[in-house]
Amino acid sequence: MDFATCSAQRQTPMEPQGDHFNVVIIGSGAGGGSLARALADAGHSILILERGGWLPREPQNWDPVEVFQKDRYVSTDPWLDKNGKEFQPGSHYFVGGASKMYGAAHFRLRERDFESVIHVDGESPEWPLKYDVFEPYYRKAEEWYHVHGERGEDPTEPPASSPYPYAPISHEPRMQKLVTDLRSAGLHPFHAPTGVAMNELDPAFSACVRCNRCDGFPCLVHAKGDAEVMGVRPALDHDNVFLLTEAEVCKLKTDASGREITEVVVNHRGEERRFRGDIVVISAGAANSARLLLMSANDAHPKGLANSSDQVGRNYMFHNCKAVVALAHEPNTTIFQKTVAVNDWYFGDNAFDYPMGNVQMTGKTNGAMIKGYKPRLTALAPTWSMDRIAEHSLDFWLQTEDLPCPDNRVTVDAHGQIKLSYTMTNNRASQELINRLEGLLDKLYLQNHLAERQVYFASSMDIAAVGHQMGTCRFGTDPATSVLDLNCRTHDVDNLYVVDTSFFPSSSAVNPSLTAIANAIRVGDHLKERLG
Repeated sequence: MDFATCSAQRQTPMEPQGDHFNVVIIGSGAGGGSLARALADAGHSILILERGGWLPREPQNWDPVEVFQKDRYVSTDPWLDKNGKEFQPGSHYFVGGASKMYGAAHFRLRERDFESVIHVDGESPEWPLKYDVFEPYYRKAEEWYHVHGERGEDPTEPPASSPYPYAPISHEPRMQKLVTDLRSAGLHPFHAPTGVAMNELDPAFSACVRCNRCDGFPCLVHAKGDAEVMGVRPALDHDNVFLLTEAEVCKLKTDASGREITEVVVNHRGEERRFRGDIVVISAGAANSARLLLMSANDAHPKGLANSSDQVGRNYMFHNCKAVVALAHEPNTTIFQKTVAVNDWYFGDNAFDYPMGNVQMTGKTNGAMIKGYKPRLTALAPTWSMDRIAEHSLDFWLQTEDLPCPDNRVTVDAHGQIKLSYTMTNNRASQELINRLEGLLDKLYLQNHLAERQVYFASSMDIAAVGHQMGTCRFGTDPATSVLDLNCRTHDVDNLYVVDTSFFPSSSAVNPSLTAIANAIRVGDHLKERLG
Protein backbone atom coordinates (compact mmCIF):
# COMPACT_ATOMS: atom_id res chain seq x y z
CA MET A 1 0.00 0.00 0.00
CA ASP A 2 1.41 3.36 -1.06
CA PHE A 3 0.49 6.31 1.21
CA ALA A 4 1.04 8.72 -1.67
CA THR A 5 -1.41 7.26 -4.16
CA CYS A 6 -5.18 7.46 -4.45
CA SER A 7 -5.75 3.82 -5.35
CA ALA A 8 -4.66 0.45 -4.06
CA GLN A 9 -1.72 -1.22 -5.77
CA ARG A 10 -3.55 -3.97 -7.62
CA GLN A 11 -4.12 -4.93 -11.21
CA THR A 12 -7.64 -6.32 -10.87
CA PRO A 13 -10.82 -4.19 -10.60
CA MET A 14 -11.84 -3.03 -7.14
CA GLU A 15 -15.55 -3.03 -7.97
CA PRO A 16 -17.33 -6.38 -7.59
CA GLN A 17 -17.81 -8.47 -10.72
CA GLY A 18 -20.23 -10.98 -9.20
CA ASP A 19 -22.96 -10.95 -6.58
CA HIS A 20 -21.85 -13.64 -4.10
CA PHE A 21 -19.09 -13.20 -1.51
CA ASN A 22 -17.88 -15.03 1.56
CA VAL A 23 -18.19 -11.82 3.59
CA VAL A 24 -20.19 -8.67 2.86
CA ILE A 25 -19.22 -5.71 5.07
CA ILE A 26 -21.60 -2.77 5.24
CA GLY A 27 -19.58 0.32 6.11
CA SER A 28 -15.86 1.11 5.91
CA GLY A 29 -15.12 3.00 9.13
CA ALA A 30 -13.07 1.96 12.15
CA GLY A 31 -15.07 -1.27 12.49
CA GLY A 32 -15.71 -2.27 8.88
CA GLY A 33 -12.43 -1.03 7.43
CA SER A 34 -10.39 -2.75 10.13
CA LEU A 35 -12.37 -5.98 9.79
CA ALA A 36 -11.71 -6.00 6.04
CA ARG A 37 -7.98 -5.71 6.69
CA ALA A 38 -8.14 -8.43 9.35
CA LEU A 39 -9.81 -10.85 6.93
CA ALA A 40 -7.99 -9.90 3.73
CA ASP A 41 -5.02 -12.25 4.00
CA ALA A 42 -7.19 -15.34 4.59
CA GLY A 43 -8.17 -15.46 0.91
CA HIS A 44 -11.94 -15.29 1.37
CA SER A 45 -13.88 -13.08 -1.03
CA ILE A 46 -14.85 -9.85 0.71
CA LEU A 47 -17.13 -7.06 -0.48
CA ILE A 48 -17.15 -3.69 1.28
CA LEU A 49 -20.26 -1.61 0.65
CA GLU A 50 -19.77 2.09 1.42
CA ARG A 51 -22.63 4.57 1.38
CA GLY A 52 -20.34 7.46 0.44
CA GLY A 53 -17.43 7.88 -1.94
CA TRP A 54 -13.75 8.58 -1.56
CA LEU A 55 -13.17 11.83 0.31
CA PRO A 56 -11.43 13.99 -2.30
CA ARG A 57 -7.88 15.14 -1.70
CA GLU A 58 -8.10 18.87 -2.36
CA PRO A 59 -6.85 22.17 -0.92
CA GLN A 60 -10.17 22.56 0.90
CA ASN A 61 -9.22 19.61 3.16
CA TRP A 62 -7.22 22.04 5.29
CA ASP A 63 -9.36 25.16 4.84
CA PRO A 64 -11.06 25.95 8.20
CA VAL A 65 -13.70 28.10 6.50
CA GLU A 66 -14.72 25.21 4.23
CA VAL A 67 -14.54 22.60 6.99
CA PHE A 68 -15.97 24.44 10.01
CA GLN A 69 -18.14 27.19 8.55
CA LYS A 70 -19.40 25.67 5.31
CA ASP A 71 -19.53 22.04 6.56
CA ARG A 72 -18.00 20.88 3.29
CA TYR A 73 -17.61 17.27 4.46
CA VAL A 74 -20.79 16.91 6.52
CA SER A 75 -23.14 14.53 4.73
CA THR A 76 -26.72 15.71 4.20
CA ASP A 77 -28.76 13.27 6.24
CA PRO A 78 -31.27 15.00 8.55
CA TRP A 79 -32.48 13.17 11.64
CA LEU A 80 -35.33 13.92 14.03
CA ASP A 81 -35.00 14.66 17.74
CA LYS A 82 -37.37 13.29 20.38
CA ASN A 83 -39.85 16.08 19.64
CA GLY A 84 -39.87 15.37 15.93
CA LYS A 85 -37.77 18.43 15.09
CA GLU A 86 -35.32 17.95 12.24
CA PHE A 87 -31.59 18.50 12.80
CA GLN A 88 -28.43 17.80 10.84
CA PRO A 89 -26.01 15.41 12.58
CA GLY A 90 -22.30 15.73 11.98
CA SER A 91 -22.17 12.60 9.84
CA HIS A 92 -19.36 11.90 7.40
CA TYR A 93 -20.18 9.28 4.75
CA PHE A 94 -16.91 8.49 3.05
CA VAL A 95 -14.55 5.57 2.65
CA GLY A 96 -13.10 5.46 6.16
CA GLY A 97 -16.30 6.74 7.75
CA ALA A 98 -16.20 9.16 10.68
CA SER A 99 -12.50 8.46 11.18
CA LYS A 100 -11.74 10.73 8.21
CA MET A 101 -12.48 13.70 10.46
CA TYR A 102 -11.44 12.48 13.90
CA GLY A 103 -8.40 13.57 15.89
CA ALA A 104 -6.89 10.04 15.95
CA ALA A 105 -6.87 9.89 19.75
CA HIS A 106 -6.43 6.17 20.42
CA PHE A 107 -6.96 5.35 24.10
CA ARG A 108 -7.42 1.88 25.52
CA LEU A 109 -10.36 1.60 27.89
CA ARG A 110 -9.22 1.49 31.51
CA GLU A 111 -9.22 -2.00 33.04
CA ARG A 112 -11.90 -0.87 35.50
CA ASP A 113 -14.08 0.37 32.61
CA PHE A 114 -14.86 -3.28 31.87
CA GLU A 115 -16.34 -3.68 35.37
CA SER A 116 -19.50 -2.27 36.91
CA VAL A 117 -18.77 1.32 37.99
CA ILE A 118 -20.96 3.50 40.19
CA HIS A 119 -21.42 7.07 38.92
CA VAL A 120 -23.18 10.03 40.47
CA ASP A 121 -26.02 9.50 37.96
CA GLY A 122 -26.20 5.71 38.11
CA GLU A 123 -24.31 2.54 37.26
CA SER A 124 -22.14 1.75 34.28
CA PRO A 125 -22.69 -1.95 33.47
CA GLU A 126 -20.09 -4.70 33.51
CA TRP A 127 -18.81 -5.95 30.16
CA PRO A 128 -19.27 -9.67 29.40
CA LEU A 129 -15.62 -9.85 28.28
CA LYS A 130 -12.84 -8.25 30.27
CA TYR A 131 -9.76 -6.24 29.42
CA ASP A 132 -7.43 -9.23 29.20
CA VAL A 133 -9.41 -10.58 26.22
CA PHE A 134 -9.02 -7.30 24.33
CA GLU A 135 -5.38 -6.61 25.28
CA PRO A 136 -3.67 -8.50 22.42
CA TYR A 137 -6.06 -6.89 19.95
CA TYR A 138 -5.36 -3.45 21.37
CA ARG A 139 -1.69 -4.16 20.73
CA LYS A 140 -2.32 -5.01 17.09
CA ALA A 141 -4.67 -2.04 16.65
CA GLU A 142 -1.95 0.29 17.93
CA GLU A 143 0.49 -1.21 15.43
CA TRP A 144 -1.89 -0.91 12.48
CA TYR A 145 -2.95 2.65 13.25
CA HIS A 146 0.54 4.00 14.05
CA VAL A 147 -0.23 4.93 17.65
CA HIS A 148 2.45 6.99 19.42
CA GLY A 149 2.62 7.04 23.22
CA GLU A 150 4.57 6.30 26.39
CA ARG A 151 3.62 3.62 28.92
CA GLY A 152 3.88 4.40 32.61
CA GLU A 153 2.90 8.08 32.58
CA ASP A 154 -0.89 7.73 32.97
CA PRO A 155 -1.86 6.60 36.50
CA THR A 156 -5.06 4.98 35.20
CA GLU A 157 -3.59 3.14 32.22
CA PRO A 158 -4.31 -0.60 31.97
CA PRO A 159 -1.54 -3.21 31.86
CA ALA A 160 0.05 -3.69 28.46
CA SER A 161 2.08 -6.58 27.07
CA SER A 162 4.40 -4.31 25.08
CA PRO A 163 5.44 -0.67 24.71
CA TYR A 164 3.62 1.57 22.27
CA PRO A 165 4.77 0.68 18.76
CA TYR A 166 5.78 4.28 18.08
CA ALA A 167 7.59 6.79 20.29
CA PRO A 168 5.54 9.54 21.94
CA ILE A 169 5.04 12.70 19.91
CA SER A 170 7.23 15.42 21.38
CA HIS A 171 5.68 18.43 23.11
CA GLU A 172 6.20 21.85 21.59
CA PRO A 173 7.50 24.50 24.04
CA ARG A 174 4.11 25.80 25.24
CA MET A 175 2.81 22.25 25.73
CA GLN A 176 5.99 21.27 27.58
CA LYS A 177 5.48 24.27 29.88
CA LEU A 178 1.89 23.14 30.47
CA VAL A 179 3.12 19.65 31.35
CA THR A 180 5.66 21.11 33.78
CA ASP A 181 2.99 23.32 35.36
CA LEU A 182 0.55 20.42 35.72
CA ARG A 183 3.21 18.29 37.38
CA SER A 184 4.04 21.12 39.77
CA ALA A 185 0.38 21.06 40.82
CA GLY A 186 0.61 17.34 41.60
CA LEU A 187 -1.01 15.98 38.45
CA HIS A 188 0.29 13.30 36.10
CA PRO A 189 -0.01 14.60 32.52
CA PHE A 190 0.94 12.10 29.85
CA HIS A 191 1.61 11.94 26.13
CA ALA A 192 -1.78 11.55 24.45
CA PRO A 193 -1.85 8.31 22.40
CA THR A 194 -2.18 9.54 18.83
CA GLY A 195 -2.38 7.63 15.56
CA VAL A 196 -0.37 9.41 12.87
CA ALA A 197 2.37 8.30 10.49
CA MET A 198 4.96 10.63 12.01
CA ASN A 199 8.71 10.06 12.02
CA GLU A 200 10.39 12.72 14.16
CA LEU A 201 13.79 11.02 14.00
CA ASP A 202 13.88 11.30 10.20
CA PRO A 203 11.40 13.99 9.09
CA ALA A 204 12.35 13.60 5.44
CA PHE A 205 10.62 10.22 5.55
CA SER A 206 7.67 11.27 7.70
CA ALA A 207 4.26 11.15 6.05
CA CYS A 208 2.96 13.49 8.77
CA VAL A 209 4.13 17.09 8.41
CA ARG A 210 3.06 18.03 11.96
CA CYS A 211 0.50 20.60 10.86
CA ASN A 212 -2.35 22.28 12.73
CA ARG A 213 -4.96 20.71 10.44
CA CYS A 214 -5.36 17.28 12.05
CA ASP A 215 -8.16 17.40 14.61
CA GLY A 216 -11.50 17.84 12.83
CA PHE A 217 -9.99 18.03 9.33
CA PRO A 218 -9.44 15.32 6.72
CA CYS A 219 -5.74 14.66 6.21
CA LEU A 220 -4.62 15.95 2.82
CA VAL A 221 -1.38 13.94 2.91
CA HIS A 222 -2.99 10.71 4.23
CA ALA A 223 -0.77 10.66 7.31
CA LYS A 224 -3.55 10.43 9.88
CA GLY A 225 -4.36 6.94 11.11
CA ASP A 226 -7.88 6.79 9.75
CA ALA A 227 -9.76 3.71 8.61
CA GLU A 228 -9.36 4.49 4.92
CA VAL A 229 -5.57 4.74 5.08
CA MET A 230 -4.91 2.09 7.74
CA GLY A 231 -7.84 -0.26 7.13
CA VAL A 232 -9.44 -0.17 3.69
CA ARG A 233 -6.39 0.58 1.55
CA PRO A 234 -4.27 -2.26 2.99
CA ALA A 235 -7.26 -4.58 2.53
CA LEU A 236 -7.63 -3.55 -1.11
CA ASP A 237 -4.04 -4.56 -1.79
CA HIS A 238 -5.49 -8.09 -1.80
CA ASP A 239 -7.27 -9.17 -4.99
CA ASN A 240 -9.95 -11.00 -3.01
CA VAL A 241 -11.24 -7.73 -1.48
CA PHE A 242 -13.68 -5.54 -3.39
CA LEU A 243 -15.19 -2.13 -2.70
CA LEU A 244 -18.39 -0.57 -4.02
CA THR A 245 -18.79 3.12 -3.20
CA GLU A 246 -21.96 5.23 -3.30
CA ALA A 247 -23.77 2.04 -2.32
CA GLU A 248 -26.37 2.58 0.40
CA VAL A 249 -27.78 -0.62 1.86
CA CYS A 250 -31.55 -0.24 2.08
CA LYS A 251 -32.62 -3.60 3.48
CA LEU A 252 -31.45 -7.06 4.51
CA LYS A 253 -33.63 -9.99 3.47
CA THR A 254 -33.81 -13.32 5.27
CA ASP A 255 -35.03 -16.80 4.47
CA ALA A 256 -38.49 -17.85 5.66
CA SER A 257 -37.17 -18.95 9.04
CA GLY A 258 -35.53 -15.59 9.64
CA ARG A 259 -32.30 -17.27 10.71
CA GLU A 260 -30.17 -16.40 7.68
CA ILE A 261 -29.57 -13.29 5.61
CA THR A 262 -30.09 -14.23 1.97
CA GLU A 263 -29.82 -10.86 0.21
CA VAL A 264 -28.33 -7.42 0.78
CA VAL A 265 -30.38 -4.85 -1.13
CA VAL A 266 -28.35 -1.84 -2.27
CA ASN A 267 -29.12 1.50 -3.88
CA HIS A 268 -26.07 2.06 -6.07
CA ARG A 269 -26.22 5.50 -7.66
CA GLY A 270 -29.99 5.25 -8.04
CA GLU A 271 -30.11 1.66 -9.26
CA GLU A 272 -30.99 -1.38 -7.16
CA ARG A 273 -28.38 -4.11 -6.84
CA ARG A 274 -28.48 -7.25 -4.71
CA PHE A 275 -25.62 -9.18 -3.15
CA ARG A 276 -25.34 -12.40 -1.20
CA GLY A 277 -22.89 -13.13 1.58
CA ASP A 278 -22.14 -16.27 3.56
CA ILE A 279 -21.49 -13.79 6.36
CA VAL A 280 -23.01 -10.30 6.48
CA VAL A 281 -21.47 -7.67 8.76
CA ILE A 282 -23.07 -4.32 9.58
CA SER A 283 -20.56 -1.59 10.42
CA ALA A 284 -22.51 1.56 9.63
CA GLY A 285 -22.13 3.36 12.97
CA ALA A 286 -24.30 2.93 16.04
CA ALA A 287 -27.26 4.92 14.74
CA ASN A 288 -27.27 3.69 11.14
CA SER A 289 -26.57 0.08 12.09
CA ALA A 290 -29.67 0.16 14.29
CA ARG A 291 -31.59 1.89 11.51
CA LEU A 292 -30.78 -0.86 9.00
CA LEU A 293 -31.86 -3.59 11.41
CA LEU A 294 -35.12 -1.79 12.17
CA MET A 295 -35.80 -1.09 8.48
CA SER A 296 -35.33 -4.77 7.66
CA ALA A 297 -38.33 -5.97 9.69
CA ASN A 298 -40.24 -8.89 8.17
CA ASP A 299 -42.71 -11.57 9.22
CA ALA A 300 -40.02 -13.50 11.10
CA HIS A 301 -38.69 -10.31 12.71
CA PRO A 302 -41.68 -7.97 13.09
CA LYS A 303 -39.82 -5.54 15.39
CA GLY A 304 -36.71 -5.45 13.21
CA LEU A 305 -33.90 -7.88 12.48
CA ALA A 306 -32.19 -9.33 15.55
CA ASN A 307 -34.63 -7.47 17.79
CA SER A 308 -36.46 -10.18 19.72
CA SER A 309 -35.04 -8.51 22.84
CA ASP A 310 -36.42 -5.08 21.85
CA GLN A 311 -32.89 -3.76 22.49
CA VAL A 312 -31.95 -2.66 18.96
CA GLY A 313 -31.50 1.10 19.01
CA ARG A 314 -31.56 1.40 22.80
CA ASN A 315 -28.78 2.63 25.10
CA TYR A 316 -27.43 5.16 22.61
CA MET A 317 -24.39 6.96 24.07
CA PHE A 318 -21.94 9.58 22.80
CA HIS A 319 -20.07 11.04 25.82
CA ASN A 320 -20.80 14.18 27.79
CA CYS A 321 -18.22 16.47 26.24
CA LYS A 322 -17.16 20.05 26.83
CA ALA A 323 -14.44 22.03 25.14
CA VAL A 324 -12.87 24.79 27.21
CA VAL A 325 -10.74 27.65 25.94
CA ALA A 326 -8.37 29.10 28.53
CA LEU A 327 -7.13 32.55 27.59
CA ALA A 328 -3.71 33.58 28.91
CA HIS A 329 -1.52 36.65 28.46
CA GLU A 330 1.22 34.38 27.17
CA PRO A 331 0.88 33.57 23.45
CA ASN A 332 0.42 29.95 22.47
CA THR A 333 2.47 29.37 19.33
CA THR A 334 1.89 25.61 19.34
CA ILE A 335 1.17 24.06 15.95
CA PHE A 336 0.53 20.40 16.86
CA GLN A 337 -1.23 20.85 20.20
CA LYS A 338 -2.83 17.43 20.68
CA THR A 339 0.02 15.86 22.67
CA VAL A 340 -1.12 16.22 26.31
CA ALA A 341 -3.79 14.38 28.31
CA VAL A 342 -4.74 14.10 32.00
CA ASN A 343 -6.63 11.29 33.74
CA ASP A 344 -6.08 12.23 37.40
CA TRP A 345 -9.82 12.88 37.83
CA TYR A 346 -10.94 9.95 35.69
CA PHE A 347 -12.36 7.95 38.63
CA GLY A 348 -12.89 10.90 40.99
CA ASP A 349 -10.94 12.52 43.80
CA ASN A 350 -11.18 13.05 47.55
CA ALA A 351 -13.84 15.74 47.20
CA PHE A 352 -16.01 13.93 44.61
CA ASP A 353 -15.96 10.16 44.91
CA TYR A 354 -17.41 9.46 41.47
CA PRO A 355 -15.82 9.28 38.01
CA MET A 356 -15.39 12.62 36.28
CA GLY A 357 -13.52 11.78 33.10
CA ASN A 358 -10.69 12.56 30.75
CA VAL A 359 -8.98 15.84 29.82
CA GLN A 360 -7.01 16.19 26.60
CA MET A 361 -5.88 18.96 24.29
CA THR A 362 -7.73 19.59 21.05
CA GLY A 363 -6.12 20.60 17.81
CA LYS A 364 -5.05 24.25 17.85
CA THR A 365 -7.97 26.61 17.35
CA ASN A 366 -7.92 29.55 14.91
CA GLY A 367 -10.32 32.40 14.19
CA ALA A 368 -12.17 30.76 11.32
CA MET A 369 -12.82 27.70 13.48
CA ILE A 370 -14.17 29.82 16.33
CA LYS A 371 -16.58 31.51 13.92
CA GLY A 372 -17.67 28.06 12.81
CA TYR A 373 -18.25 26.91 16.40
CA LYS A 374 -20.32 29.98 17.33
CA PRO A 375 -21.65 31.56 14.11
CA ARG A 376 -24.34 33.68 15.78
CA LEU A 377 -22.18 35.03 18.58
CA THR A 378 -19.31 35.87 16.22
CA ALA A 379 -21.29 36.98 13.18
CA LEU A 380 -20.20 40.63 13.49
CA ALA A 381 -16.64 39.86 14.59
CA PRO A 382 -13.96 39.88 11.88
CA THR A 383 -11.91 36.72 11.60
CA TRP A 384 -8.72 38.60 12.52
CA SER A 385 -10.17 39.43 15.93
CA MET A 386 -10.93 35.77 16.54
CA ASP A 387 -7.40 34.93 15.42
CA ARG A 388 -6.04 37.24 18.13
CA ILE A 389 -8.07 35.35 20.73
CA ALA A 390 -6.88 32.01 19.39
CA GLU A 391 -3.26 33.14 19.56
CA HIS A 392 -3.58 33.26 23.35
CA SER A 393 -5.74 30.21 23.92
CA LEU A 394 -5.11 26.79 25.38
CA ASP A 395 -7.75 24.46 23.97
CA PHE A 396 -8.98 21.62 26.20
CA TRP A 397 -11.42 18.78 25.52
CA LEU A 398 -13.22 17.39 28.59
CA GLN A 399 -14.93 14.03 28.26
CA THR A 400 -17.25 12.40 30.81
CA GLU A 401 -18.83 8.97 30.55
CA ASP A 402 -22.35 8.93 29.12
CA LEU A 403 -24.39 6.27 30.93
CA PRO A 404 -26.53 3.79 28.97
CA CYS A 405 -30.26 4.44 29.25
CA PRO A 406 -32.90 2.31 27.47
CA ASP A 407 -34.93 5.41 26.62
CA ASN A 408 -31.96 7.02 24.86
CA ARG A 409 -32.65 5.28 21.61
CA VAL A 410 -32.72 5.24 17.83
CA THR A 411 -36.02 4.56 16.06
CA VAL A 412 -37.08 5.05 12.44
CA ASP A 413 -40.19 6.39 10.78
CA ALA A 414 -41.96 4.80 7.82
CA HIS A 415 -39.49 6.43 5.42
CA GLY A 416 -36.43 5.24 7.29
CA GLN A 417 -35.55 8.61 8.80
CA ILE A 418 -33.73 8.28 12.09
CA LYS A 419 -35.40 9.63 15.20
CA LEU A 420 -32.97 10.04 18.08
CA SER A 421 -34.56 10.33 21.50
CA TYR A 422 -31.85 11.40 23.89
CA THR A 423 -31.31 13.02 27.29
CA MET A 424 -27.75 13.71 28.47
CA THR A 425 -26.46 11.91 31.57
CA ASN A 426 -23.72 12.64 34.11
CA ASN A 427 -24.10 16.42 33.89
CA ARG A 428 -22.92 16.94 37.48
CA ALA A 429 -19.79 14.87 36.91
CA SER A 430 -19.07 16.87 33.77
CA GLN A 431 -19.44 20.13 35.68
CA GLU A 432 -17.17 18.84 38.44
CA LEU A 433 -14.52 18.12 35.81
CA ILE A 434 -14.85 21.66 34.46
CA ASN A 435 -14.53 22.99 38.00
CA ARG A 436 -11.35 20.97 38.54
CA LEU A 437 -9.79 22.33 35.37
CA GLU A 438 -10.82 25.93 36.11
CA GLY A 439 -9.48 25.70 39.64
CA LEU A 440 -6.22 24.26 38.40
CA LEU A 441 -5.78 26.94 35.75
CA ASP A 442 -6.42 29.61 38.37
CA LYS A 443 -3.73 27.99 40.50
CA LEU A 444 -1.36 28.09 37.56
CA TYR A 445 -2.03 31.86 37.10
CA LEU A 446 -3.78 31.66 33.77
CA GLN A 447 -6.24 34.45 33.12
CA ASN A 448 -9.54 33.56 34.75
CA HIS A 449 -11.60 33.74 31.58
CA LEU A 450 -12.87 30.31 30.67
CA ALA A 451 -15.64 29.89 28.12
CA GLU A 452 -17.30 26.70 26.97
CA ARG A 453 -17.38 26.42 23.20
CA GLN A 454 -18.92 24.05 20.73
CA VAL A 455 -16.24 22.07 18.95
CA TYR A 456 -16.41 20.58 15.42
CA PHE A 457 -20.01 21.60 14.79
CA ALA A 458 -21.71 24.96 14.38
CA SER A 459 -24.79 23.57 16.15
CA SER A 460 -25.16 22.43 19.74
CA MET A 461 -22.94 19.74 21.17
CA ASP A 462 -26.09 17.84 21.98
CA ILE A 463 -27.38 15.11 19.69
CA ALA A 464 -25.82 16.62 16.55
CA ALA A 465 -22.39 15.53 17.81
CA VAL A 466 -22.29 11.94 16.61
CA GLY A 467 -18.55 11.33 16.33
CA HIS A 468 -18.48 9.16 19.48
CA GLN A 469 -21.83 7.41 19.02
CA MET A 470 -21.99 4.04 20.81
CA GLY A 471 -24.48 1.46 22.03
CA THR A 472 -27.72 0.47 20.21
CA CYS A 473 -26.70 -3.20 19.74
CA ARG A 474 -24.92 -4.17 22.95
CA PHE A 475 -23.21 -7.55 23.20
CA GLY A 476 -23.82 -10.07 25.97
CA THR A 477 -24.66 -13.64 26.88
CA ASP A 478 -28.41 -13.24 27.44
CA PRO A 479 -30.54 -12.94 24.26
CA ALA A 480 -33.27 -11.30 26.34
CA THR A 481 -31.11 -8.31 27.27
CA SER A 482 -28.57 -8.04 24.42
CA VAL A 483 -28.55 -8.00 20.63
CA LEU A 484 -25.18 -9.65 19.99
CA ASP A 485 -23.31 -12.61 21.41
CA LEU A 486 -19.69 -12.41 22.57
CA ASN A 487 -18.43 -12.65 18.98
CA CYS A 488 -20.76 -9.82 17.89
CA ARG A 489 -23.00 -12.25 16.01
CA THR A 490 -26.68 -11.44 16.42
CA HIS A 491 -28.51 -13.82 18.71
CA ASP A 492 -31.41 -14.10 16.26
CA VAL A 493 -29.73 -14.38 12.83
CA ASP A 494 -26.92 -16.89 12.42
CA ASN A 495 -24.89 -15.23 9.64
CA LEU A 496 -25.36 -11.60 10.71
CA TYR A 497 -22.78 -9.63 12.74
CA VAL A 498 -22.52 -6.02 13.92
CA VAL A 499 -18.93 -4.79 14.21
CA ASP A 500 -18.76 -1.12 15.11
CA THR A 501 -19.27 0.87 18.30
CA SER A 502 -22.86 -0.42 18.54
CA PHE A 503 -21.62 -3.34 20.65
CA PHE A 504 -20.43 -1.18 23.59
CA PRO A 505 -22.37 -1.90 26.83
CA SER A 506 -20.92 1.31 28.31
CA SER A 507 -19.05 4.27 26.89
CA SER A 508 -16.18 4.82 29.37
CA ALA A 509 -14.74 8.34 29.25
CA VAL A 510 -12.08 7.81 26.58
CA ASN A 511 -12.38 7.88 22.81
CA PRO A 512 -13.99 4.71 21.42
CA SER A 513 -12.00 4.32 18.19
CA LEU A 514 -9.19 2.03 19.38
CA THR A 515 -11.65 -0.31 21.10
CA ALA A 516 -13.74 -0.47 17.92
CA ILE A 517 -10.63 -1.33 15.89
CA ALA A 518 -9.40 -3.91 18.41
CA ASN A 519 -12.82 -5.55 18.52
CA ALA A 520 -12.96 -5.72 14.72
CA ILE A 521 -9.62 -7.54 14.68
CA ARG A 522 -10.92 -9.88 17.41
CA VAL A 523 -14.08 -10.67 15.45
CA GLY A 524 -11.91 -11.14 12.37
CA ASP A 525 -10.09 -13.98 14.13
CA HIS A 526 -13.44 -15.57 14.95
CA LEU A 527 -14.70 -15.25 11.36
CA LYS A 528 -11.53 -16.75 9.90
CA GLU A 529 -12.02 -19.73 12.16
CA ARG A 530 -15.70 -20.00 11.22
CA LEU A 531 -15.06 -19.73 7.48
CA GLY A 532 -12.15 -22.17 7.64
